[in-house]
Amino acid sequence: MYTFIQKFHSGWAYLALLLLIIAVVNSLIGMFSNKAFTATDRKIALFALIGTHIQLIVGLILYFVSPLGWASFGQMSDKMLRLTSLEHPLTNIIAIVLITIGWSKHKKAIENKLKFKAIAIFYGLGLLLILSKIPWSLWFQK
Repeated sequence: MYTFIQKFHSGWAYLALLLLIIAVVNSLIGMFSNKAFTATDRKIALFALIGTHIQLIVGLILYFVSPLGWASFGQMSDKMLRLTSLEHPLTNIIAIVLITIGWSKHKKAIENKLKFKAIAIFYGLGLLLILSKIPWSLWFQK
């Protein structure tokens, strides 16, 4: 079971990152080209929101069944264990909170440019945080 959840979490990360990158790029294009915020733009942002939330749920499940997660929480002197048990989960939770705030702010905005701006800023910050704490060495081992 652990192996399946770990593989799913690693595989889904590619899709979640791709959706997030597409949403940020789409919002930047929309913001700078002064185009109307369409249903397609909303769906792109929504799919990125859903993708990251699924990744969070699977990550939280993995955190509690993984030997690199909760079980290794007391071993902060080891860099890899600290990354997987504290830094990666905490930073990604903050990132997904920012993404969720961006979704909420875009819904409250009236002007098209403000909708794109909310998504570009908050999704972009979330993306940067996520990229900063991916355990790259574990990703490329497989």
